[in-house]
Order: sequence, then structure tokens, then C-alpha cells
Amino acid sequence: MTATGLPTAPTAHRPAHRDPNVLRWLAAYASSMVGDSVYYLALSWAAVQAGSPARAGLVMSVSALPRAVLMLFGGVVADRLGPRRVVIGSDAVRCAAVLAVAALLFLAGPGLWPLTLLALVFGTVDAVFMPAVGALPARVTSHDQLARVQGMRGLVIRLSYVVGAPLGGLAVAAGGAAGAFGLAGLLIAVSVPLLISVRVRELPTGNTGSRAASTPLQDLRSGLGYVRRHRVLAPLMLAVALGDLGFVGPLNVGLTLLADRRGWGAVGLGWVLAGFGVGAGGAALLLAVRGRLPRAGVVAACTILVGAVAIGVLALVPSLFGAVLVALLVGLFAGLSGALCQALLQTRTEPACLGRVSAVSALVSLGLAPLSMPVSAAAVGAFGTTPVYLVSAAVCGLGGVVALAAPGLRRAELPG
Repeated sequence: MTATGLPTAPTAHRPAHRDPNVLRWLAAYASSMVGDSVYYLALSWAAVQAGSPARAGLVMSVSALPRAVLMLFGGVVADRLGPRRVVIGSDAVRCAAVLAVAALLFLAGPGLWPLTLLALVFGTVDAVFMPAVGALPARVTSHDQLARVQGMRGLVIRLSYVVGAPLGGLAVAAGGAAGAFGLAGLLIAVSVPLLISVRVRELPTGNTGSRAASTPLQDLRSGLGYVRRHRVLAPLMLAVALGDLGFVGPLNVGLTLLADRRGWGAVGLGWVLAGFGVGAGGAALLLAVRGRLPRAGVVAACTILVGAVAIGVLALVPSLFGAVLVALLVGLFAGLSGALCQALLQTRTEPACLGRVSAVSALVSLGLAPLSMPVSAAAVGAFGTTPVYLVSAAVCGLGGVVALAAPGLRRAELPG
């Protein structure tokens, strides 16, 4: 036990896939992620039933604002309180909120106000939950296992998408929105005792960890300054931002428009998305099995570049079969680059700053990158799919160029 009363992870070396401590954390994460998937399906269904499609869309987007505005301060909270405490508290709050709305819907029928309030609570809690989740792996395993843990985490994310959506659909069919919310709350609740049983390592705080007399705002400024001055993290954040800006638009709204213009229909779109999912799952499996790739900085940069080329090719492939194969390559290289970038972020960041650095990374991916979706849709309407995909590929490829041009990032290695 630590001085703070938290259980301490063992120091003996053990591969992550054989470490019960890591597996307990992944089980908690999987239960929470599946619960999230069921929750979002239940929220969208309940919102449509309670109002017009426009109002339902508004309810679904409400959580984005507090999440984006509070994300950086969520990183401060994770660093001050510890990521494990924050994740446990976040899941407890989300569980209570979802079960309360489930009971309300069961007793009083659907309404937009409780759904809107629930979305606001989720968005606010996500602002502290996401940075804490990003900072937690470094405390449950050793640095040389972080790449493998990122691969295992990627597999859990893919599994949660595959299981969560049909499970939520069955719950809605069997018990309506109230039943689906109840199931989501129970799944999130399962994660809490599992997280309590997870043992965490004490990490050295370093100079940046001395916050005895500092305010949260000072902590935030010091964290942002730390990222800006870092030889690896600063170009890494820029590379991730450019890669996501070039990736999110074409692979979301842009892909739907591409399938429509090619005449592939909804079934064809599903096959292309399946190809992407298989590729991303393959990347996660590769890292989970290998545990480490040498010259991680160079490999991350090259996978961003190759993935960018594949995005451009996707708009030029006329057949559905070819598009599925290209989408598989996009998923493979995007999955590899994403996992390697996250592993580098965790191994190169001082432990005292992990929450704040994870918050910056999450804000880049969840705050900035989605802005490309309406821009991509408007550009496709004005110029067509091919020019938009080629420009997006160039923006994504620029992220790889930034990674190769930065000596600190290019030479970065994962611990062996």
C-alpha cells in the first residue's frame, strides 16, 4: 500500500498480456466502453422518440461543448488527484446519472430535458475521464509494456464497438430506452469494483510535480508550457493534429458521400467501414503480440505518410472490392501510427504531467479534428470527392513530414 492508501502495482517485470493487474484494468475499460456504446444508442433512440430529428440532433451534440471547454482542466484534475481516483469517480457519476434517467423514463415517459441534462453530465465528466484514462496505463504497467498495452486497448475499443451497438439495439427492443439506459448503467457499474482492485505504481513526480502552492490555472499553464518546450511532445502533437484533420473528415462524412456517388449504397459503405475496422484491429493485434517496434518515431512518421497515400487512393478506386482493400490499409497504418504516438506520449512525458498532456492530446483529436467533418461535406458538394480526398491526404501526410523533420521525434524510441 502507498502512503495515500492506494494499492501499489508490483515492480517485478511481467508481460502485459500475462499481468492480472493489466487484465483487470482492461476488463474495467471494456465494460465501461461497451456501456458507453449502449448509452449513446439509447440516448439517440430516446431523443428521437421524445422530439423532432432536429431536437434529437441537438441533444446528441450537447455533450461536446463541456467536453471541449473543460478538457484541459480535466487534465489538471487527473494530475492533482491521480488518474485512478478520477476514473473511478467518473464511472460512478456516469453510472448514477444513467440509472437515474432510466428510472425517470420508466416512471414518467420520455422527455428532452432529462436527456439533455444527462448529455451535459456525460460531457462534463468525459472532460476529466478521458485525460485520466490516457494517464492510467503508465501506472498499471512498466514503460517497456506500454506499446503492448496500447495494442490491447485498441482491441478492446474495437470489441466494444462490435458488441455495444447490437447489444444496445437488443436492449431497446426488449425494454425501450429505459431498459437500454439501465443496461448501460449496469455495464458502467461493473467497471468500478474492477478499477478499485487495480493496483497502481507510484511514479516519480520530478520538478513539475511540485504543486503545493500552485493554483489549477498555474498547473494548466505549466502543463501547456511543458508540451510547447518538449523536443518530442511538441512536434508529436502537431503531427497528430494534422493527421487527424486529414483523416477524420474523409473517413466519416466524406466516406458516406463517396459511397453514394460511386453507387455502392449503404451495404457497400458497411463493407468499406468493415475493411477499415479489420485493418485497425490488425494493427492493435500486431502491437499486442510484438509489444514493441524499433525506431518508433520513424515508424510512426512513415505509417502516417503511407496512410495518407492510402486516403488519396481511396477516392480513385472505382470498384467496391478495391475500396475495401484500400480501407483495410488505411485502418492498418492509422491504427499503428495512433498506437505508437500514444505510447511515445506516455513514455516521454514526466509522470506529474501525464494527465495534462493526455488532455491536450484528447482535445486535439476530439476537439479540433471533428471540425473537418462539416468542412469536408461542404467541400465535397462544391468540388467533388476526388479533390477533397487528395487535399485531405496532403494534410494528413504533412503530419508525417513534421514527424520526420523533428529530430527529437524522429529519433524517439520506446523503452526496451
